[in-house]
Amino acid sequence: MSTLMFIAPLAVVLLIAAPLVGIAQGKVTGRSAIKNRFALHFGAFALACIAAVALPASGVAFADEAAAAVSIIGTNAQGMGFLAAALVTGLAAIGAGIAVASAAPAAIGAVSEDPKAFGKAIIFVVLGEGIAIYGLLISILIINKL
Repeated sequence: MSTLMFIAPLAVVLLIAAPLVGIAQGKVTGRSAIKNRFALHFGAFALACIAAVALPASGVAFADEAAAAVSIIGTNAQGMGFLAAALVTGLAAIGAGIAVASAAPAAIGAVSEDPKAFGKAIIFVVLGEGIAIYGLLISILIINKL
């Protein structure tokens, strides 16, 4: 294994995260500055994704193991199934995050006003988290069918 195999991904991650350092430290304020940093970050991420697809290094880096490896042959339907499973999990997690982001502060506020409301408040937070669990369950069912 060459050191380039470890250094290249590290360099890509550092280049992608570099625009966000100023925001994390609180030095960059203002809506337009944050939008510019976010656009730069998103562009760097998109460029890294395109480079990962356009320049596959797996055949070069693992030339010795490629001869011994078993090739995996799949159909387009299997590929679409894996994409569907990934989308189900990702979108369910995003939905759960949105639900918890609005329910949890309200629950904390309700409990701080009346400690007896804890049981009722926690139910709404748990319902939001259940969405992610249902998405994970559906993705497991999709993968089992492949």
